[in-house]
Amino acid sequence: MQTEVTLTGAGGVRYPGVLTVPDEPGATPRPALLMIYEAFGMTDEMKRVARDLAAEGYVVLIPDLFAAAGPKPLCVLRTMRTMLRGEGRALHDLENARRWLVARPEVDAERVGAIGFCMGGSFALLLARTGLYKVSAPFYPQAVDLPRACPVVASFGGRDRTTRGFADKLPARLDELGQPHDVKVYPDAGHSFFTRTDGLMGRLGPHLPLRAEYHEPSARDAHRRILDFFREHLAPTP
Repeated sequence: MQTEVTLTGAGGVRYPGVLTVPDEPGATPRPALLMIYEAFGMTDEMKRVARDLAAEGYVVLIPDLFAAAGPKPLCVLRTMRTMLRGEGRALHDLENARRWLVARPEVDAERVGAIGFCMGGSFALLLARTGLYKVSAPFYPQAVDLPRACPVVASFGGRDRTTRGFADKLPARLDELGQPHDVKVYPDAGHSFFTRTDGLMGRLGPHLPLRAEYHEPSARDAHRRILDFFREHLAPTP
């Protein structure tokens, strides 16, 4: 079941989010995921990904960061700036969203992970530094400084020129931190290979340095990998 909810961000600003819970009855409380969308915002494709994860037994919350602090263009700029700097309003909004999520009666507050795509992938790694998440699943993130981390399952497209250096360095850093990890580069895929992109970006994406387009074999394998990693580190109840 997928519903719109109201969250409270930094400074008490109220803004929307989308909560997805498993349709099938089961043991509660359940493990949960805070999901951070890609730069296109709250799209139907992001909601589809949340439904797919909920079908596996997870409660999924997508906070609409681009609606959290005034006009959308300003929200987008502030969110991007936070991603690049590693500090700022969007991280405070995400922490408030996490607190809202773990207060839900259907959620086990001790079993919460983060997952994100593109811009959201970088945020998922920033959240991995906080000590508040059991697992982080970033898709094609930009370079993020990791003074500490939780277990990480990360996915990159080998044809994406914007993440090549970081895709190589991330496993070594996680080894240094002693954190379990599954970092995979899909050689035939580019940026945004996990989701379908429509419109102008969908047409131009394959020709940009990101080589951004959906790649089904890579997407299916990445989906399997993150679920296996989640089962190990979030241990959902059957």
